[in-house]
Amino acid sequence: MNKLLDMKELARRSREMRAAGKMLVATNGCFDLLHVGHVRYLKNARALGDALVVGLNGDESVRKLKGADRPVSGELDRAEVLRALECVDFVVIFPDERATKFLEAAAPAIYAKGGDYTRESLDPEERAVLEKLGSKIEIIPFEDGYSTSGLIGKLRRRSK
Repeated sequence: MNKLLDMKELARRSREMRAAGKMLVATNGCFDLLHVGHVRYLKNARALGDALVVGLNGDESVRKLKGADRPVSGELDRAEVLRALECVDFVVIFPDERATKFLEAAAPAIYAKGGDYTRESLDPEERAVLEKLGSKIEIIPFEDGYSTSGLIGKLRRRSK
């Protein structure tokens, strides 16, 4: 089964799942340098429903969000690593800084976000789409001590 979907295929799969009474969980992010905090987060997100779709920020949007030296790994490599995880059912690469179009296509029953967010700190457009869709927002506790930026900083200090 191909886990890498485009938006049109994601929308189709989402409709099929809803019609079958299944719950699709969606999350999104850059997932640059996947670490144990990411893995634990994705496992917890997957446990909330019947399938997990990960919206992956494309390379250009990562640069806009994180800076010119990011991503460390290209979008296709990041997508391949995510697809290799048992807890991830589908991956969709999206080019935008915000996940609004991804969320519209996914129309998830549940939207999971890490504990470094609150409902109030979610992007207002994304939150509005989720409210319109009737998606439940679940905040998964943050794994202290794990961050991609922290790992990159540690690697840079060691290489000097």
